[in-house]
Amino acid sequence: MEKRQLMKDVLQRCIDRHKDELHSLSLDIWSRPELAGNETHAHDRLVRFFSQDQTWTVESHYKLPTAFRASWGAVDGGEREQPGLNVGFLCEYDALPGIGHACGHNLIAEVGAAAALGLKAALENQTQLPEPVKITVLGTPAEEDIGGKIQLIKAGAFADIDLVFMAHPAQQDASFLPCVAIVDVSVKYHGKASHASAYPWEGVNALDAAVLAYNNLSALRQQLKPEWRIHGIIKHGGEKPNIIPAYTELEFYLRTPLVKDLCDLKAKAEACFRAAAVATGCQVEIIYPTDGYDSILQNATLANLYENNGKALGIQFPEQPANFSGSTDFGNVSFIVPGIHPFFYICTDAFNHTEEYTEAAGAEKAQLYTLRTAKALAMTAVDVVCCPVLLRQVREDFRLAKLKQEK
Repeated sequence: MEKRQLMKDVLQRCIDRHKDELHSLSLDIWSRPELAGNETHAHDRLVRFFSQDQTWTVESHYKLPTAFRASWGAVDGGEREQPGLNVGFLCEYDALPGIGHACGHNLIAEVGAAAALGLKAALENQTQLPEPVKITVLGTPAEEDIGGKIQLIKAGAFADIDLVFMAHPAQQDASFLPCVAIVDVSVKYHGKASHASAYPWEGVNALDAAVLAYNNLSALRQQLKPEWRIHGIIKHGGEKPNIIPAYTELEFYLRTPLVKDLCDLKAKAEACFRAAAVATGCQVEIIYPTDGYDSILQNATLANLYENNGKALGIQFPEQPANFSGSTDFGNVSFIVPGIHPFFYICTDAFNHTEEYTEAAGAEKAQLYTLRTAKALAMTAVDVVCCPVLLRQVREDFRLAKLKQEK
């Protein structure tokens, strides 16, 4: 235990030494917001950040155009010649349309980078670890749109990672919040155009179908479970008032706490979409353009360790909200690798995805909380890599959480 505390002291001092560089990294990403899949500046900035220390092996454009990987340590990637533990830290850095870094992904990138630097400092010159340790930092783009982590999973980027850590800005500190599964659905109605005044009977009104579908879903909500969510917009409603719309398009998000419940909600929603087509005589296309995001599997051992380390740093963990309906592609990661995705306060009561939160994510006063979170993540990693019993508990929690989701 004394050895672990010494390692934790070392990593805290390391993060403090690099605080100006880390703040500069975060501010640089914040000041040049880039949308999902187009994060070229953020990618290049993070690659330069890790490349300045030649003990990191850095791969730019790693499996995706704006993803990267930086690795350090004793385990040789996927071709392991000896047992070892590969600890992953994730960086996000995409922004939102119109309002920039209103979800604080610049701070997620900073936390991932800082925690990796800290753990590296703690592990250097350690010769009595239970097994060799490698650190991998993955830059995971496009969380706000196509789910970059899902694409990286498919490309094998997580195949050699044993544990994964990241943290997300919010309104309070929490070791776990129950993010929900989500799927994006696009609905397109095809009718027939006609003059809306002279010959309306010749037309087939695709806007009527869109409005009926929207109202069908509104009526459906009364029969949905309290934790289920449906919300959406009419993206295209026609061209001109004097033309019967021949084409309309809607986009909806469907969310449930359990992945298995998402299938039931999809079936109910699709019935609403098809009923609107039947009622109006339109043709309908129902398209799922991207992979769905899974709910996050809770890992009780990692959560408890993170809370204990956080409290030692002065983090307070208020009672968790009864409901939380956010979604993230980290959920998909949590189904293949044991991990943790805590949330952290950044000195604002503003809500994510608002202009006020954008301002808070770039403010200097957010730095204390951001770096404190990075320290708590790295300290949690120290606990696990130094204690085989804890590692076994983490893996057992992972196994049991997956079984619970499947029941």
